[in-house]
Amino acid sequence: MTEENTLPYQTFAGLYDQLFDGDLYADWFKFVKKQLTPGKILDLGGGAGRLAVLLAQAGYQVDLLDMAPAMLSLAQTHANEAQVDLRLLEADIRDFSGWEEKYPAIVSFADTFNYLPGKKDFEAGLKQVYDHLEDQGTFLFDVITPYQVNVLYDNYCYNNDDDPDQIFMWTSFPGEEKNSVDHDLKFFLYNEDLDAFNLVREVHHEQTYDLSYYQKALKKAGFVNVQVSANFGQKAVDDQDARWFFSAQKGGVK
Repeated sequence: MTEENTLPYQTFAGLYDQLFDGDLYADWFKFVKKQLTPGKILDLGGGAGRLAVLLAQAGYQVDLLDMAPAMLSLAQTHANEAQVDLRLLEADIRDFSGWEEKYPAIVSFADTFNYLPGKKDFEAGLKQVYDHLEDQGTFLFDVITPYQVNVLYDNYCYNNDDDPDQIFMWTSFPGEEKNSVDHDLKFFLYNEDLDAFNLVREVHHEQTYDLSYYQKALKKAGFVNVQVSANFGQKAVDDQDARWFFSAQKGGVK
């Protein structure tokens, strides 16, 4: 039996959550903590809430937005386990204008903006961030780079069979658009009733752009003091970075 879904993380949210490298959440947490004092914050595309929980434990008042109900359910579970409060919002980052709250800081990590399929979508997401920031509010986010997409993900393949009843295969292929990649993710889950494996599959599409486009798009949206770094803010950017980290402030009236 095969289940297939092209909406990221709907089918195997829990399986993805188990496999994701927890050290990355610790690194994102340190990046945020270094730049933002505890206060109200919105985590866009916050998924299963791993970062949001760390922030809440450190004294931040966290709202988490994600479009995948399965991820939001996991976020609530993790919040309950950690005994912290999270406000959860099911919405698309390209349009959550119905949510009237404004924030001194908004963050978005783990490729969230790379999952937007085109420049219009990316710019729509930036507009929503700008509109939901307080004056001089800070936006922190990261993206994978063209080097990650075109070199590190070139015919990438990863298999995890540590659990013989739950086998994971991840294969990446170049996307049709420039600087894009398609990830074919498969879980083979043992079904005791059938004495066979069920295949659960998702295809994820990611899109990135040259650094100059990101900088121009942020300024076009009204952001100022745009800064970019690599390695969780620890080094200057170069042409072999896997991920770029941005910090920008909401400017005056556009």
